[in-house]
Amino acid sequence: MGVANSRDYQRTISVVLERRNEPLMKDKPKWKSDYPMADSQLCSKRDEFWDTAPAFDGRKEIWDALKAAAVALECNDHELAQAIIDGANITLPHGSLMECYDELGNRYQLPAYCLAPPVNLISECNDHNVSEHTELQEKKETEFELKVRLSTGKDIRLGASMANSIRQLKKQLEVQEDIDATCQRCFFSGKLLTDKTLLQDTKIQKDFVIQVIINQPIFPN
Repeated sequence: MGVANSRDYQRTISVVLERRNEPLMKDKPKWKSDYPMADSQLCSKRDEFWDTAPAFDGRKEIWDALKAAAVALECNDHELAQAIIDGANITLPHGSLMECYDELGNRYQLPAYCLAPPVNLISECNDHNVSEHTELQEKKETEFELKVRLSTGKDIRLGASMANSIRQLKKQLEVQEDIDATCQRCFFSGKLLTDKTLLQDTKIQKDFVIQVIINQPIFPN
């Protein structure tokens, strides 16, 4: 290393050492998006930043440490965030991750949206819960008890929906009654029902009965 370069390096280190270093503040930045932002949009915006951050000035390991600290801080684990900052020798002149420096003097700036959600964040939880409740209600309304009569004379009731196939009913019967699905033949109104047939195609109704002929497997002597 030349004399001039050596002096520049020492000067840089001196500046870094002299730079004020404040503890990480617990307060999170408050900001407002230009438009009401949903949770998914905020996550996408953050992912885009962190994916491209290593291409900016600075070192990748420092960007990784800053990301980990930002996540810890948002989870209200201030102690962990401070430990990450200290472990990576990151300096915070103002006690904020929005402006910080590594031990070589490289500057790093995190946008507010990586540290806290906007004040006009739209929660998607309510919409999700309503949708989930609707789906469960629809499922409950379409399910019904299907009466099945075995060739042994036993009557069984299976939980089914019109979207079920005969193959699915055979599997259900196999689990419930320990009857191999390959040994079952299903009939309705005298017609053999193939495995791919859907209940909705059979025009079956709630109190109708599906007949199941059980063929016992033949084992070689």
